[in-house]
Amino acid sequence: MSIGKHIGFDEEVHPPYLDTTYKSTLLRAPTKPLLIQKESLSQTTGPLFNDYSLGALDHDLTKNSIKKGEPIGERIVVHGKVTNEKGHPIPNTLIEIWQANSAGRYVHKVDQHNAPLDPNFLGTGRCLTDKMGNYKFYTIKPGAYPWGNHHNAWRPAHIHLSLFGTAISSRLITQMYFPNDPLFPFDPIFNAVPPKGRELLISDFDLNVTEPDFALGYRFDIVLRGHKATPFENQ
Repeated sequence: MSIGKHIGFDEEVHPPYLDTTYKSTLLRAPTKPLLIQKESLSQTTGPLFNDYSLGALDHDLTKNSIKKGEPIGERIVVHGKVTNEKGHPIPNTLIEIWQANSAGRYVHKVDQHNAPLDPNFLGTGRCLTDKMGNYKFYTIKPGAYPWGNHHNAWRPAHIHLSLFGTAISSRLITQMYFPNDPLFPFDPIFNAVPPKGRELLISDFDLNVTEPDFALGYRFDIVLRGHKATPFENQ
């Protein structure tokens, strides 16, 4: 995850563009100062999601497979609230997630990890925040996977989240991790984020939302601005 400096950039939360231990940033990091371009009308208006039509199972990755079977792995509930820096809820925000399956493999032709695909798991979902900024997904806990950054490199289990505001240009992307992952000390992407920011990327186990005999619960709140803002990949 590469998050660059921006207006209100907090060096205690966000990582620099370039981190030499995360090899992809050697090619992606800008070498010259960024230029702020004037936004067009189409970039600053719409889409509005308050009447956006979602499928009944779009938020449930345990049931939205075309095959209509049960996916393999540990079922989990991921929920939370989207707020601004003052704690005010952000309603009608479209949230999309994508992730690896329980064996650590994505449903994508580029992913050639020698792990099985699950025909009953698409690995993607979406939902809208309600009027209080709340969201909820049902899914399978993703597995770790190798990624070739260095010798014996493995990514900790994580879920990607994308949030759309009232304009296409306001799309934000982040990652949610799980508590006490043993791979944290060895992952350059996670460690590129300063300690204060890392804490904001780790979900909390939530017994209150855990469903008996079905799924464990995790809470991941998202703050869009301010000194407690969730680190995003594309700010």
